[in-house]
Amino acid sequence: DALSKDGKIVIEVEAGRAYRNNQFLKDIFQACMMPNVDYLVIAVRNEYKKGDDFKSIFQFLETLYISGRLHLPLKGVVLIGY
Repeated sequence: DALSKDGKIVIEVEAGRAYRNNQFLKDIFQACMMPNVDYLVIAVRNEYKKGDDFKSIFQFLETLYISGRLHLPLKGVVLIGY
């Protein structure tokens, strides 16, 4: 949805379907494939169709990070709930 002037930060805003359709994973993959991108910011709805998208995605990312089984070429991922 947006790219910083220096091309190092990508911002994705998901209005819905971020968790149920794994859109957040597509966003991560695409950011990893973009040259010179260091950070990804993903904004997701706190609640979507009676599910807590923010919490579900947070738990997924936390587990991914803690496990150490997948190393992303990004310096950081910021998750924002709205």
